[in-house]
Amino acid sequence: MAGTGPVAAHGDGEAGNDPAVLLRRWQDDLASWAIPEEILTAVSESPWALPTQVFARRADQVTAAPAGESYQREWDALDPPGSVLDVGSGAGAACLPLLPRTTGLTAVDAEDRMLALLAERAAARGVRAARVQGHWPKVAAEVPVADVVTCHHVLYNVADLGPFIAALTDHARRVVVVEVSAAHPMSGLNDLWLRFHGLRRPTRPTGTDLLAILRALGLNPGHRVWQRTAGPEYPSLDELTEVTRRRLCLPPDRAGEVRQALIDAGVDPEHPGDLGSSGRDVLTIWWSGRAR
Repeated sequence: MAGTGPVAAHGDGEAGNDPAVLLRRWQDDLASWAIPEEILTAVSESPWALPTQVFARRADQVTAAPAGESYQREWDALDPPGSVLDVGSGAGAACLPLLPRTTGLTAVDAEDRMLALLAERAAARGVRAARVQGHWPKVAAEVPVADVVTCHHVLYNVADLGPFIAALTDHARRVVVVEVSAAHPMSGLNDLWLRFHGLRRPTRPTGTDLLAILRALGLNPGHRVWQRTAGPEYPSLDELTEVTRRRLCLPPDRAGEVRQALIDAGVDPEHPGDLGSSGRDVLTIWWSGRAR
């Protein structure tokens, strides 16, 4: 399938179409996001973990009003209805909207609490979700193939991308649908890192880099860039401030400064959106599965 949408090449001629070179660069680019040790050890809270309620709220919002290119691709692929495998499922934002056309659901996530949230929501709709706790692709051998495989907002957390992608492909009978932010999901906080720490953060990898890898692997991906509907992602500016403070490795006594920085960055105090979330520019990528 030919790709669509304004995703242009970086023009890195030295990488060419060599998947090994592209995969190594992806790994190196992700490693460049490591937080300097002196900043990381100055606080006791992890900057990488989002509160559970953030995932639950997102799952509930998209289930109540399904929309977007990824959902439409997955929904269309489930005609006729079929089974779904959701890798890195969180609380179910990708798979729960598909339940009316789902004949069987398997969810994989490293966090049991996320799987529990998903299972509760699926059960409320009369569906029993099979849950597999663990890291993909380590647990792939334990997971049945499915007609449609979904993987939303996970790949920027995957350094060893080749085996991860291969296991997704090998588990899909019809199609794999991946959703990522077009830019690195944490790049929205780069100005705040500079403001509070004087630290210039990276900008790569990007969705363009991911597409180059998939092409080099011979998967012939289709793609589309689209705009997520703007809306409040947090019930209050206080909660967004707390999440942002932790992400920036700042102590609790600097919450007031973070709050003001968010307002200065254009966050609406009445309808706070997350500068460091998946963002508004979303990239949906799909390719054919290899399972029988």
